[in-house]
Amino acid sequence: MANVLIVDDSKYLRLMISKILKKHGHSVVAEAETGAEAIEQYKKFMPNVVTMDIVMPKMNGLLAMKEIFEMDPKANIVVVTALGHEPLVRQALKLGAKDFVIKPFKVDQLVQAIENVLI
Repeated sequence: MANVLIVDDSKYLRLMISKILKKHGHSVVAEAETGAEAIEQYKKFMPNVVTMDIVMPKMNGLLAMKEIFEMDPKANIVVVTALGHEPLVRQALKLGAKDFVIKPFKVDQLVQAIENVLI
């Protein structure tokens, strides 16, 4: 079971991801709508896993990841981003993201990505 921080500018997607993860035995400790919020929530809750959208207003997911990894080099971040953002996914993986899921995703893809980073 993971304590998860969900980061996405879409309230609907945060709710959907939260429902999926809770149904599969994980705990959602916090949510964030922007990269800046993600950093604050990470500091506060120190989750086992972060699901991170990349394209968000104010501060994108890549910048947020950089700051989170500076705080905690062992952070487990799973990128969850839209189809067509492959170059950004490659950049995220270079930064240290452990896995990625392309939206729209199947439930089992998301669950498997979370479980993969916990191994």
